Amino acid sequence: MKRPVRLEPGQKLVLTANRLLDGRTVWWGADGTWDLHIGRAALLDANDAEAALSRAVEQAQHDGVVGVYDAAVKAVTPPEPVTVREKIRAYGPTVHPEFAVETEQ
Repeated sequence: MKRPVRLEPGQKLVLTANRLLDGRTVWWGADGTWDLHIGRAALLDANDAEAALSRAVEQAQHDGVVGVYDAAVKAVTPPEPVTVREKIRAYGPTVHPEFAVETEQ
């Protein structure tokens, strides 16, 4: 059973996974497809996220992704991950700017 997610005021949930082809982090968009940029991720309320997560997990093999789960973000544009782990997954390694994922402005 999945743990309940507690969102702080001003937070939403996004769905994330890793692409099987190359291991890249992907984010679930409102159109039901996976995207490399968190800026195009669908912002979900806790109730909406549960249904979307179930659907995404069922479709994971078809979509070529693994490890689907939800993550809390600040509901700003682009969404800002709350945890350090998700910030690293969204924007790249912290070791050197050369290896960072480019963000859209």
